[in-house]
Amino acid sequence: MSILSGLEPREVFQYFEELSRIPRGTFNTKAVSDYCVKFARERDLEVIQDDLNNIIIKKPGTPGYEQSEPVIIQGHLDMVCEKTKDSKHDFTKDPLVLYVEDGFIKARDTTLGADDGIAVAIALALLDSKDIPHPPLEVLFTVDEEVGMDGAKEIDLSQLKGKMLINLDSEDENVVTVGCAGGATFRMNLSIDRKPEAGTCLDVTIHGLRGGHSGTEINKQRGNANKLAGRLLNRLDQNIKISLADIQGGAKENVIPSTCEFTVLVQDSIKAKKIIEDMFHTWRAEFGADEPDLNITVSQTEHSEISVMSNSDMKKIIFFINNCPNGVYGFSRALKGLVETSDNLGVINSDERKVSFVFLIRSSVSSKLDEMKETFVSWAKFLGGTYGISSEYPAWMYREESRIRPVTVETFEEIYGEKPEVSTIHAGLECGLLTGKKPELDCVSFGPQMCGVHSVKECLNIESTAKTWTVIKEILKKCK
Repeated sequence: MSILSGLEPREVFQYFEELSRIPRGTFNTKAVSDYCVKFARERDLEVIQDDLNNIIIKKPGTPGYEQSEPVIIQGHLDMVCEKTKDSKHDFTKDPLVLYVEDGFIKARDTTLGADDGIAVAIALALLDSKDIPHPPLEVLFTVDEEVGMDGAKEIDLSQLKGKMLINLDSEDENVVTVGCAGGATFRMNLSIDRKPEAGTCLDVTIHGLRGGHSGTEINKQRGNANKLAGRLLNRLDQNIKISLADIQGGAKENVIPSTCEFTVLVQDSIKAKKIIEDMFHTWRAEFGADEPDLNITVSQTEHSEISVMSNSDMKKIIFFINNCPNGVYGFSRALKGLVETSDNLGVINSDERKVSFVFLIRSSVSSKLDEMKETFVSWAKFLGGTYGISSEYPAWMYREESRIRPVTVETFEEIYGEKPEVSTIHAGLECGLLTGKKPELDCVSFGPQMCGVHSVKECLNIESTAKTWTVIKEILKKCK
């Protein structure tokens, strides 16, 4: 049964629900890409699918618009796959379980995939329309945006004639984005030696944090579970004898981690649990209402013998987690209040031989991005670790002269009754890579209101989606 059938715009939510039935996590986009190919062929539209599953669909202009300049509509097919600790959802095969609550669409115990499924749904609705005036449309769906924009890096833009591009990968209503930060993923491995050791085993889980998008929400100072684990481990190590067995936190570098788990052996479990309890109360006082569900769970096993890290390796790991840069690193000097440079310790994983760390670094200034990369390289060399830098993408620089921006601003003012905020954002958008490949592209980005993006609390505002649908139809009507 359809969950969204009673919502407007009906045609948009119909496609959004269909997309929600297709598993489409990053690197698992073949099925959704093939769905788009089938959609286009059923409507006799020109479609191009490349080896990475990127899609280009072309639709002629409606009567009176046949000779108009094409407009490119762009979004990405993949979604971030996060779920609650108790969820049994399998992102490789299970459809999302949608529900409607208080004017929002949500997914049961998982991310919703409105980032960027709503862009795909809007574009499909435009392609399927028969009564919406528009110039020739060139719809571009990229893949693997969420972990480095690999699809945008590889797409052949020579197949596009349009020079004006509307990106639908923004999440704040009545905001027109005209620039974004560049970024890079930094990975570091620290080798460890292990030994068997006996003692009381404590499994500690820091959980309940809000998490969120490591770009757009980094300025909200939300708790990073990995960093909190480093602080707690450091406090334990300073006061009692501990041995670290394992640590696992976060799932994606572009998500502020809401959970981190570690296992330690202790000789004095009573004192250890008292330190943990005191730290919990300290954090509750520090975060206040910003992290209402923050919690620490401890389970205990007596007289266990397990494999633990050597003391020197453990201290090195704790030192790094506790002291590495994380969060806002600098604010823009040109646009006051805008985050310029940041990083996010998104993932920590340990195995028998190493502990791995994954960071996402962002900056709207290329020299500051280079500085952050150099900082992390210095850390890796200082600690004797191995490292790599990947998934780099450029900033999308603000364009002084634009044709699409004034039309977009004018349309927003007509629909909303006030001028939109025209801004740049501290997050990666594919416009940076696309304009790097095709410098003549004139881009804007906007989208309906969402919250909790990249987390299990992700939701899509229904009324805002309807307004976005009206806005894009009016923009296209004006592009004659």
